[in-house]
Amino acid sequence: MIKMTVERIILDPVSNAPIVILKDEKETKALPIWVGIFEANAIAMELEKVVSPRPMTHDLMKGMLETFNLKVTKVVVDNLVNNTFYATIHVVTPMGEERQIDSRPSDAIALALRMNAPIFVAKDVVERATCIEISKEEDLLKEWLEGLDPEEFEKHKV
Repeated sequence: MIKMTVERIILDPVSNAPIVILKDEKETKALPIWVGIFEANAIAMELEKVVSPRPMTHDLMKGMLETFNLKVTKVVVDNLVNNTFYATIHVVTPMGEERQIDSRPSDAIALALRMNAPIFVAKDVVERATCIEISKEEDLLKEWLEGLDPEEFEKHKV
């Protein structure tokens, strides 16, 4: 598994769909994951530490987990099937039992940010997905997006 962090959220220049950019710790690879607008908003709000006057869905999830003393130990983007990413939320119960919960990557990421849990991507997913190499000398992400065929944006389903 490769530990990653949320680098930023950008908009697909063709469809205006949000894309979450995950970056590995070595800053050598970036993984774009297309997400829904509401999930992108939930992720952006947590990145910017914006507090909603009432709990949003992921805040509610956090509150429920904390109420029942469940600890999110990590989230893992663990599969890529037909250009759709899959994720798992790893939780430990008060009795020390480990549980895994199937999730969309966007929800898993939004929850991980709120719970201060690490985000991982399975190595085989990184190898099979459309990743870009990161260079400190130039912004390859921008270059990659500008040179991408419009058909590529349809490749990854939310």
